[in-house]
Amino acid sequence: MALPLSMAIAIASGVTPDRGLFAAIVGGFLVSLLGGSRFQIGGPAGAFIVLVAATVERHGVDGLLLATMISGVFLLAIGYLRLGTFIKYIPYPVTIGFTAGIAVIVFASQLKELLGLSLEGKEPGALIPKLAALAQALPTLNVAAAAVTLVTVGMILGVRRYRPHWPALLIAVGLAAVGSWVLGLPVETIGTRFGGIPSALPSPELPAISMEKLLNRVHFEKHSFR
Repeated sequence: MALPLSMAIAIASGVTPDRGLFAAIVGGFLVSLLGGSRFQIGGPAGAFIVLVAATVERHGVDGLLLATMISGVFLLAIGYLRLGTFIKYIPYPVTIGFTAGIAVIVFASQLKELLGLSLEGKEPGALIPKLAALAQALPTLNVAAAAVTLVTVGMILGVRRYRPHWPALLIAVGLAAVGSWVLGLPVETIGTRFGGIPSALPSPELPAISMEKLLNRVHFEKHSFR
């Protein structure tokens, strides 16, 4: 499930799905190679959609890569200094509220795709303007896309209830994809919107690094954290 989920998160973050596919493949190998436990599993996290989308919008993909590298340095420093123990002082309601807020934002960002809406211009990033724009676009509702959404959600809930040990998400995604293809439903796919995905990994390439860009990324990360 990490592969389709990574592509979906990439699209929601404002980049092409191949970026998510590459991140899932390379990241999965690196986590397995460098992880501290043989039982550790690495995969995409939907909670980062908000930060990734904001970074890409303001600084582009190169800026995102540079911000990720800076974040990695910060995490290494936090680990060596054992500052992670201070997380116990953060109140539990703060953590739950933060997670719930991200869930609302991520859900709102997927309403356009779930209902097959067509927006004039770029979709707003802020929650309230986004909801207002989506409400205005309701007349463009794609009935087929909405039906696929309902059927997929129904399959996930049904499998989890009656066959909890089966991979509900994988089954739902697979059956929805096959059903849409067999019935010829007029819904967007990765192929129709992005022209497919590459069949090979790209050559490794570092983003352009300068002191000005480093300072801008650090300032942006501090502002986003606040």
